[in-house]
Amino acid sequence: MIRYAKPRAIDEALRLLGEDRWRILAGGTDFYPALGNRPLRENVLDINGLDGLRGISETAEHFVIGARTTWTELLRQPLPPAFDALKLAAREVGSVQIQNVGTVAGNLCNASPAADGVPALLILDAEVELRSRDGIRHVGLPDFILGNRRTVLKDGELMTSIRIGKGSATGSSAFVKLGARRYLVISIAMAAARIVSAPDGTITGAAVAVGACSAVAQRLGQLELALLGRTAAAAPGIVEDGHLAPLAPIDDVRGSADYRRQAARAIVKRALATAAAEPLEGVAA
Repeated sequence: MIRYAKPRAIDEALRLLGEDRWRILAGGTDFYPALGNRPLRENVLDINGLDGLRGISETAEHFVIGARTTWTELLRQPLPPAFDALKLAAREVGSVQIQNVGTVAGNLCNASPAADGVPALLILDAEVELRSRDGIRHVGLPDFILGNRRTVLKDGELMTSIRIGKGSATGSSAFVKLGARRYLVISIAMAAARIVSAPDGTITGAAVAVGACSAVAQRLGQLELALLGRTAAAAPGIVEDGHLAPLAPIDDVRGSADYRRQAARAIVKRALATAAAEPLEGVAA
């Protein structure tokens, strides 16, 4: 018999997860389309009754995004300029209707190579909080997503939040997405960049990530090192083909591997140019 449960407390949800195998239902924007014409044959754990998992809060050391926080809620939350890339990515997640119900955590758990939120969270050194009846563990985002539709989530575990250390929530950032059309499109390539600059314009910290060009979005570590000590204004001109070596793009109906490599270089330069400018206006709404 298929079971449906809608717990009202996290402890209740974890108890149920420890008793059986479940599919987690939050926003449902990937859950239902993935079924297609097939009947539902799995137990469903609806976490929309867990009010404690919704919203964005601060602790002494972290910004904490609850697992039920929607993209629209993220857009409306006052956050430092380092989050501009994530807010720009939020605007690219489907339609406004999707943004109103789709969750940031669900975007990670879905683990699509083209998940819009992943590059922007990578440049913030985000980590996820996973809970089970055995306790809590925190996993860095690069270690959480293993590949296309694969994560380290274990049976009995629930993602409860995404955490960004305040030490990583500095500087300014930008996100650029390339698709076959302007809106409602799966990425051909996307890039996020965060730059921390000294008063004289010298780059003292940099983080750059590219998505949709590998099975998992990738940080470009060699480029990040090359940017240090250079001026923010010069950042786009530093990008070289060799800096994109970690990428492993594929050929598909949206673009060839070679096109993706060229596109990735172009949008990385654009993201750096935007991040090097003043913090973006009007991102919050």
